[in-house]
Amino acid sequence: MAHGPRLTTASLPRFVVVVCAVGCTNHPFRSAPSTAPPSVTQPPGTTAFAPTVPPPPSYADADPRQLEAGLVRSRQETQVMQDEIAALREQLASTSAQLAQTRAAGPPGTAMPSAPPGTMAPAAMQAALAGVSLPGIEKRLDGGVARIEVSADRLFEPGTANLLPAGSALLTQVADEVERVYPGHFLGIEGHTDTEPLKHAAWGSQHQLSVARATAVFDFLTSRTSLRQGQLFLVAHGPNHPVVSNATAAGRARNRRIEIVVYPERAADDAASAAHPAAAAGGGG
Repeated sequence: MAHGPRLTTASLPRFVVVVCAVGCTNHPFRSAPSTAPPSVTQPPGTTAFAPTVPPPPSYADADPRQLEAGLVRSRQETQVMQDEIAALREQLASTSAQLAQTRAAGPPGTAMPSAPPGTMAPAAMQAALAGVSLPGIEKRLDGGVARIEVSADRLFEPGTANLLPAGSALLTQVADEVERVYPGHFLGIEGHTDTEPLKHAAWGSQHQLSVARATAVFDFLTSRTSLRQGQLFLVAHGPNHPVVSNATAAGRARNRRIEIVVYPERAADDAASAAHPAAAAGGGG
């Protein structure tokens, strides 16, 4: 049997050898070589990295006295903020009242609305307050009322409702001046204190002390001056309405006070006298 020529590598076309050589390295059915994950092994001689997290504060070794002092300071700072907020609220209320009065008065040059009989208009209250002569005593217009502050330290023995001799003289001076400028007007006697705890006092709270002091002023004014009981009434605020912060000794001294609050209305009989002076004097007819 005759056989054809034998194929050898040498007899294959040269391009076939080239394709095989190339295909051996880029075989279409050859799986891709697997890639190993990156090594996370710490290199020798280096320190392992760990995130820095501050430990929680420990009070096991803290001095209890320092902790207590810090707590006291925190409470004092909170109280100061509360006092300042209360004072700002009062200032805002006063400013709002004054703004309302200014708007009610109308544009400049317009007539002021007339007040009811026996009642002073705010502008008249302000003008009269400027004429109150009491050196060393705070006075201010608060909305439609006039406030005259009398220091409790000038009136009473410390921590008591006992009037000092100088305090009695001062109250007499205040009563005479108020009656001269605001004759027959209703007067509120407001007792105010600071926030300090009472020491060796006969009262259980600052509110009780403010009641006792306002009552002592009421009794003195109605028995030793020309003011009458029908004109006066009492209000005891305790430490609830400071005018300044209680954080300092000067602030606490300012807040310990009696306020004589003058209202624009007159008592009934005084209002009738103001409306009909001739009849009140017996000159009618």
